[in-house]
Amino acid sequence: MNWHPIGDISDIPLRGSRCVKTPHMNIAVFRTSEEEVYAIENRCPHKGGPLSEGIVHGNAVTCPLHNWVISLETGKALGADDGAVRTIPLKNEGGTLYIALESLVMAAE
Repeated sequence: MNWHPIGDISDIPLRGSRCVKTPHMNIAVFRTSEEEVYAIENRCPHKGGPLSEGIVHGNAVTCPLHNWVISLETGKALGADDGAVRTIPLKNEGGTLYIALESLVMAAE
């Protein structure tokens, strides 16, 4: 995979996120209270709300628009809601975060 650096884990507050803009899509990168990091498409499957502005709890985020809960691990809506967002391969090497660029190209096609 072609890994592209997107910043340092310390750039993202605990239970917070940052939005990374790419030519293919906007990506929400989350950091949980357990120091896990996830990257998903920054668009709720319900009405397109910005997930990066949602509330992080456990390994999920609640959309700020209509309270849909999205798994950060799978990208799937939880509970009675149906839908999903793309998950983006992400790795953490010594605190530096990287995303796989080719996964974005394939997802945009």
